[in-house]
Amino acid sequence: MVKVNFLMDQSPQNTMPLAWSQFLSEAGAVISDGRVQGFGNPAQEIQVVTTGEVFADLSHYSLACAHGADAAKFLQGQFTNDIAAVNDGHSQLSAYCSPKGRALALTRFFRRDERYYFVLPAALLEATLSRLRKYVLMSKVTLEAVADWAHIGYADPRGGAHLRDALGVALPAAVNGVVHAGGISVIRVPGAHARFELFGEYAAMKTLWQKLDAHAAPVGAGPWDYLEIQAGLPCVYPETADAFVPQMLNLDLLDGISFKKGCYTGQEVVARTHYLGKIKRRLQRLHCDGDTPPAPGTPLFHSGMRTDESAGSVVRAQAAPGGGCELLAVLPLEAGSGGELRLGQHAGPLCRPLPLPYAFESGG
Repeated sequence: MVKVNFLMDQSPQNTMPLAWSQFLSEAGAVISDGRVQGFGNPAQEIQVVTTGEVFADLSHYSLACAHGADAAKFLQGQFTNDIAAVNDGHSQLSAYCSPKGRALALTRFFRRDERYYFVLPAALLEATLSRLRKYVLMSKVTLEAVADWAHIGYADPRGGAHLRDALGVALPAAVNGVVHAGGISVIRVPGAHARFELFGEYAAMKTLWQKLDAHAAPVGAGPWDYLEIQAGLPCVYPETADAFVPQMLNLDLLDGISFKKGCYTGQEVVARTHYLGKIKRRLQRLHCDGDTPPAPGTPLFHSGMRTDESAGSVVRAQAAPGGGCELLAVLPLEAGSGGELRLGQHAGPLCRPLPLPYAFESGG
């Protein structure tokens, strides 16, 4: 059986429950379209996010859960990673693909109280649950949108001592590690310094927010997503759904694909790409001179290619602390080694390659 419970309006314009929205507004948040734009000083927030202790509301991502006797088996047949490896102490990245092996959504899984939770952009939640529902058939699994939890990101160059003290528990030491404390799940995520995502019921998360506010600076969604770009973490949005195989998004380099598990939707294409082909296009990080972050799917052009042919497209982008913006884009491997990359058109803002925190071979 399948049960899909939408406990709130899941449109991109209205994804934040009223009680949590009011709490954030009272804390100084400027909210628009279900997303915290900032706390009154966006320029300062983007400066402090890479050097100071910060925390952010992440309501622009939505949470869903799957539970029931067949939940693990069902998810194993739908996502790229090995769901059997998800437990109370370990989370994982994964992709949900079309039969053609293209990523429809990227998500992070964690488990708590015998339920599997997964998080993805709010704009993709309804479409993802609806598509998953088609494959349930006779499986004993319930799929639900989770509307009564808050989602916070926290980063600290000094390691997270104030978060540890606020929770009263040791934080996960390794990326993808999970601990649970006082109704809050804490996941260590990749980053240049200690970064965590936290999920929990509103009462517990309000208390945590107030404790963190005594030591850390609240920032908007944009600065937090900038840290995601620095970490080389891709994201799929409606504009780029069904556009890239997971390896083009470097998911194989981020432990987001299992090549040893059984079949799942799109597995044949993903496996063939891994075993028989070479990846000619990869997620790459760039700095762009333009001050306005481009939307996902915006094309990039290379001086060595035909004027009517784009070299690749933007995956995600945000304003950068030193001006301009940083972005992740899927591009040919050789795109950054010669010639010029321009955003939007051949005469558009110049883009320059930046290093990723992980490496891939130039041959795939």
